[in-house]
Amino acid sequence: MSRNWLPIIGLGYHLNVFMVIRTWIFRITLLSAGIRKMKMKAKWLPIAAAVTAALASQAAFAVDFHGYFRSGVGVSGDGDMVKYNVNKVGRLGNENDTYGEVQLGQEVFNKDGKTFYVDSMFAMTSNGSNDWEGTGTVCNFDAKQCNGDSEFALRQFNVQAKGLLGFAPEATLWAGKRFYQRHDIHISDFYYWNISGAGAGIEGIEAGPGKISFAWIRNDRSSTDVFGKTGINGDQPNLADSVNVNTLDLRYAGIPLWQDGSLEVGAMYALVNETDAQKQLKNNNMKDGVMLTAELTQGVLGGFNKTVLQYGTEGYSKTMAYYGDGSWYGAEAKDGADGYRLINWGVVPMGNSWEMGHQLVYGVANEMWDTQDKFETMSVVVRPMYKWDDFNKTIFEGGYFKEKNTFTNKADEKDAGYKLTLAQAWSAGSSFWARPEIRVFASYLANDEDKKVFEGDTSKDTYQVGVQAEAWW
Repeated sequence: MSRNWLPIIGLGYHLNVFMVIRTWIFRITLLSAGIRKMKMKAKWLPIAAAVTAALASQAAFAVDFHGYFRSGVGVSGDGDMVKYNVNKVGRLGNENDTYGEVQLGQEVFNKDGKTFYVDSMFAMTSNGSNDWEGTGTVCNFDAKQCNGDSEFALRQFNVQAKGLLGFAPEATLWAGKRFYQRHDIHISDFYYWNISGAGAGIEGIEAGPGKISFAWIRNDRSSTDVFGKTGINGDQPNLADSVNVNTLDLRYAGIPLWQDGSLEVGAMYALVNETDAQKQLKNNNMKDGVMLTAELTQGVLGGFNKTVLQYGTEGYSKTMAYYGDGSWYGAEAKDGADGYRLINWGVVPMGNSWEMGHQLVYGVANEMWDTQDKFETMSVVVRPMYKWDDFNKTIFEGGYFKEKNTFTNKADEKDAGYKLTLAQAWSAGSSFWARPEIRVFASYLANDEDKKVFEGDTSKDTYQVGVQAEAWW
């Protein structure tokens, strides 16, 4: 080997040594980083465990989210859409509002068979005329004409507890403001048995074949409704002070009768708790009242039919006449007034492609005020639906009502009207109850007593077309 290569060989030797040293330095660095990483992991393990436990706890007590809304756009023969006797002729193609409910609830305690559940709901309503709809007002440029934009309401805020009552651990003890065992007809938005409000009660006590529920709920009556603007003798009442009304409600539900048949019965007692000043204004004429209800439910071809018989005394006479539900009490009614109501409704499938919803109502009220003798009302609504496929359906709804109010001098007042609606709908399923649903509709509305109640009181009929969405979850 030539001497000339020795420097190069020496340089190669030094390079090899350098590479070995660098490799060991790199390995030591990796080892040190790994140790530090392990220490960091150990440091964060308790925190990670706590977060995981918290998340697991939250999963166990998940928030329940429910709601409802309807909204859309439409026009009538004279401007905006109208809403005409919805409870009597049906709601399809007959709603001109935006309405929504948002419900949040959570089980906040669950231990040893005892649970506590907190429920809440707020609602809003507006005419849907603008993008921004809040609690303020909308005014024109000269600020002389202002209209309310929308309204918000607290509908529910209550606590429901189970497992606390030794004699009935299955029962629910509740207090607060809530929707309480509401009975309604969906196609007409008619609530016929409902005392929702602020109160307390025990719900679902097993007793024999059925369950007993008891509630005490407050349903005050506006002093303006009771006394008018100036009072019965010309005296001016404090209109800020409503007449205090407390309702005691007792129900026995789920009574089996025969195959697919069951019965629910109930009694409501309204106690008028007026002040001394209110007693003087009304000459102590406000009376407590009773409302009795019996509801027979029968399964039919996979659907159902309900027959309801109701009787009301004193202030509940107005409930029978004016499509009330028991959530308000007509304390101003004449002493001795009474009334009754017969309802039949249901939803029944007719083959694979058809479903039918219907409502029949007949009500009578007697001597509700001094000059009034007898009030009669009847209504019929039908809603057949044809399913083209699982998401596409055509709906027709027709409704008719007729009323007559007879007075002690034998004079009378009559009213009657009807609605016809055709709609094409797309929904999340083929069922009558499938929602969300988007529908395009056309409606014709008319008064049958030649009363000009449409288009600014200039016409006895009108039409409207529009699009509406409805959903519940």
